[in-house]
Amino acid sequence: MARGGSPRSTPVGAARGREGRRAVRVRVVRLPGAGDLPLPFYASAGAAGADLAAAVDGELVIEPGARALVPTGLAIELPPGYEAQVRPRSGLALRYGVLLPNAPGTIDADYRGELSVILLNAGKEPFTVKRGDRIAQLVVAPATRVHWEAADRLGETPRGAGGFGHSGHGAPREEDPA
Repeated sequence: MARGGSPRSTPVGAARGREGRRAVRVRVVRLPGAGDLPLPFYASAGAAGADLAAAVDGELVIEPGARALVPTGLAIELPPGYEAQVRPRSGLALRYGVLLPNAPGTIDADYRGELSVILLNAGKEPFTVKRGDRIAQLVVAPATRVHWEAADRLGETPRGAGGFGHSGHGAPREEDPA
């Protein structure tokens, strides 16, 4: 839904987005006191993440090295089989050193509480969050359920058990797979 859309909820299911792509409908409720804030919105036609706005009263100052739980004033109802991922905004990280320490944060389809964002100020100056500031992005994606199967051994691969840094550095050699 576009920035500043209707405060009413929309039904769960599939629809067509503006670009003609299949869109997933997610019901959104603005919690009391958040009627002036936008629903999550895409800042550009090709954006994968919808921006989330801060529902703070006035201003919230996050000191260097400190964390804060920032409310959005929104609760969502994801369709079964989907998750939402809360991701950082790259501009906040680059300009101010403001990060999401648990990125991506996962919102399960059965969660119905307020969406909140953990912000960490890794910068050298206090960072001020104002009401309505874009603080994070929300990406909705299919969530695969796995049937875990115990086994005595695993199939062989050229990599095998090679762990961190196993693939090396620099340009690939001709015999290396792409």
